[in-house]
Amino acid sequence: QVQLVESGGGLVQPGGSLRLSCVASGTGLAFKLYAMRWYRQAPGKQRELAATITSTGTTNYVDAVEGRFTISRDNAKNTVYLQMNNLKPEDTAVYYCNGLLAGLNFWGQGTQVTVWP
Repeated sequence: QVQLVESGGGLVQPGGSLRLSCVASGTGLAFKLYAMRWYRQAPGKQRELAATITSTGTTNYVDAVEGRFTISRDNAKNTVYLQMNNLKPEDTAVYYCNGLLAGLNFWGQGTQVTVWP
């Protein structure tokens, strides 16, 4: 069974940085075939897709994080990262890791990111 475990969230001041990690287990060597995504859900709002990295390394970002966030992956470690720089209060949300392969979606439990003076 595929499991995704996020870490790296926390409290940070505006302008600060955080690096989220998501480790996948149960995928075996197939991890490299997964499209991996970071979603986020702010209080009272719908979950939104923040960043995507495909199996070939192509990345995409929502406009609100473009130029500040970087998604990357290390297939040897079955891990996807989200480097978040110049954080803003509106980035406050629970961040979820998502893996997609052949129509199957897998989710992590989420990690809280709070941007507050």
